Amino acid sequence: MRAGAAGNFSLGLALRLALREMRGGLKGFYIFLACVALGTAAIAGVNSLSQSITGSIASQGRELLAADIRFELNNRVATEEEKAFIGGMGTVAVSSGLRSMARLPDGSNQALVELKAVDQAYPLYGTLESEPSAPLANLLAEQDGVYGALAAPLLLERLGLETGAEILLGNQRFRLSGLIVREPDALSEGFGFAPRLLVSDAGLVASGLVQTGSLVEHAYKVKVADPGTVPALRKQAEEKFPQAGWSIRTSENAAPALTANITRFSQFLTLVGLTALIVGGVGVANAVRAFLDSKRGVIATFKCVGAPAAMVTAIYLVQILLIAFIGIGIGLVLGALIPFVAAQFLAGMLPVSTAFQLYPSALGLAALFGLLTSLAFAILPLGHAREVPATALFREQSFERSALPSWPYLLAAGLCLAALAGLAVLTAYDRMISLTFLGAIAFSFVVLRGVAILVAMVARRAPRVRSPALRLAIGNIHRPGALTPSVVLSLGLGLALLVTLALIDGNLRRELTGNLPERAPNFFFVDIQSAEIEGFRALLQTSLPEGKIIEVPMLRGRILAFNGEDVTKMNVPRGGQWVLRGDRGITYAKNRPENSSLTEGSWWAPDYSGEPLVSFSAEEAGELGLKLGDTVTVNVLGRNVTARIANFRKVEWESLSINFVMVFSPNTFAGAPHAWIATVIDPQATAGEEAAALKAITNSYPTITSVRVKDALDIVNVLLGQLATAIRAAAAVALIASVLVLAGALAAGNRARTHDAVILKTLGATRSTLIRAFCYEYAILGLSTAVFALFAGGVAAWFVVSRIMTLPSSFLPDVALTTMAAALVVTVGFGLAGTWRVLGQKAAPVLREL
Repeated sequence: MRAGAAGNFSLGLALRLALREMRGGLKGFYIFLACVALGTAAIAGVNSLSQSITGSIASQGRELLAADIRFELNNRVATEEEKAFIGGMGTVAVSSGLRSMARLPDGSNQALVELKAVDQAYPLYGTLESEPSAPLANLLAEQDGVYGALAAPLLLERLGLETGAEILLGNQRFRLSGLIVREPDALSEGFGFAPRLLVSDAGLVASGLVQTGSLVEHAYKVKVADPGTVPALRKQAEEKFPQAGWSIRTSENAAPALTANITRFSQFLTLVGLTALIVGGVGVANAVRAFLDSKRGVIATFKCVGAPAAMVTAIYLVQILLIAFIGIGIGLVLGALIPFVAAQFLAGMLPVSTAFQLYPSALGLAALFGLLTSLAFAILPLGHAREVPATALFREQSFERSALPSWPYLLAAGLCLAALAGLAVLTAYDRMISLTFLGAIAFSFVVLRGVAILVAMVARRAPRVRSPALRLAIGNIHRPGALTPSVVLSLGLGLALLVTLALIDGNLRRELTGNLPERAPNFFFVDIQSAEIEGFRALLQTSLPEGKIIEVPMLRGRILAFNGEDVTKMNVPRGGQWVLRGDRGITYAKNRPENSSLTEGSWWAPDYSGEPLVSFSAEEAGELGLKLGDTVTVNVLGRNVTARIANFRKVEWESLSINFVMVFSPNTFAGAPHAWIATVIDPQATAGEEAAALKAITNSYPTITSVRVKDALDIVNVLLGQLATAIRAAAAVALIASVLVLAGALAAGNRARTHDAVILKTLGATRSTLIRAFCYEYAILGLSTAVFALFAGGVAAWFVVSRIMTLPSSFLPDVALTTMAAALVVTVGFGLAGTWRVLGQKAAPVLREL
């Protein structure tokens, strides 16, 4: 170093010295690289995949909607005036959708189907792929009184049929002329609980399924000559037909529910990735501390030849930044590959491109997260190294001190953490969730630090034991420089996250497969006509004599306004938006429903005949900011009806009984045509009795749709399992980061362990004694961390299940045992692996440094 450098600071010189020192490779930084790369890859991959899917939805909007603009009406067809208006826009394709029962001609079996009837113009965009491949009109054509139909393969599997077989739908016979391979607009129509059955519009009319009050969605899809006119056409439709009650969707927002769900799930996985990155930040701090500890002789040399403290800091800050960039680069490469790999598995389910493509904004966001995390956790160890004098560096084992570094380093670390939190909040879909998540992470760090202090305090006050190995282990837990804080912090957060997810998943599965089916109805019956209700009731009582039958009138309506204000122009909280999304089932009743209780207001008299009144669900009313006396305007069968809120009800949605957000006074819909919905509850009914009842209802009343609740719960359970797998895989990233941090913590403490082992062996300790001592120490720390994880995860899971999902919550012993075992295996296994080399260290070189 040149003379006079003591008073000068040269960034170029710092860079040259840093690069020269890095010629020896990345030894000591592998944990650093792994932690940064893992978190960066998770964030980059999740956001890239999300952008891939949402971008494909936006670019393929016409194909997904099979139109430029779509008008959807519930339970009624468009009027002649409305048809003329829609027809004037361009080419129109009309389709109808409903649920119904497909049954075998001999009445021996039946299955619920998602029925879709289309006309000759379908599809306006995209291609319907079928097996065999033939013109759609030919496949759905009528021959000798039998109409053609295309079915999803699952329907044939459930009914045990092959292509060419015949089924009954309503009062009409259909021939399964082929299988549906790909339906272009399936994603825009939402999730279905039953397999698709595609028929012609003429076939639907012949089936007799569409009757007064039937739950049918009629869609009018338009292909316009100039797509640029779509926004103006939509505005014109809203202004000309304010009471039409139709839902209008354009190709720019072809699948809003899917897009919103993907965005929400992406936010969750991004936060999990951020957790992995923050947990990895502890590994970064440990790695930097261990690296600088190994460089204490070099740092001392720099200071002795006159290098200022700022120069020493700059040399190692440059090295840390360069290594962080390498880790970020590795993470970005892995993250960029995730959409390409995932697309190979998702291509058949979601509109994703299988071609490799980069998403710069997602990669840039991940790189920024990685850089801020690296800086935030590396600055404090650098501050400690800067302030230790050269004389101490030559003789002390480490420069680590309990005192905090100087305020500029604390300020810099605080600014980086604040920038990290701000970036997470600003880029979040739901900022409140992001703030809550970050607050929980910060609180967890504080609590974990407290747990480490508590464990050390208990160890310090523990009674003296006879076993030398156990006594040594207990001493190692509370001595200065102990591994206790690092181990507890390393594993605590990852294990707590896994425990939380496992308990939520376990409670939901137990509810879906055990408790809920016992409380839920056996069947839902939909589209019961008023002329059929008496005969239906009698037949059901004969089939299930012990069953309790509940039946209520059923209409569909869309909420248009609260207190005269258009809901589309209101800032509605996210929790209440689902009430305003699409049409809602509504009913009327003289008396309060059995499965609800009034929280405010009073019920109307049975013979009430005044202005229309409505009872609103209390929870949803709270989300929407409603109060007693407010008015609600709904569109029912093309007519706007305004009712005043008379009371609020507590609704038990989790019971799966017949529940409605809105129950109107009977005079509101006097004379309006409607159908009925019914349930039957018979906990003692066997599977055979349920099958017999279903067969009797389906054969006697082919237009009534029957839904077996247990079948629907099975489908939900399968979906829940797939979702849980994805979430656990994401959470495993955080656990892997925790394990890496643990390995880094052990590596950072290896030097102190080496001195301890040498001195103890010099004093007569055997290898087996030291191994037992280390096993005891790691086992105690692992069990302590597991106990914290079980407590924290249990509380978090209880809050989610009981308070948010309002379901019964209980602690699952198998989760506790698995957590204990995982904590012991990881801590003892990694602990011994990290200290095995220490036990073989020769004494002379170490003793000379003391």
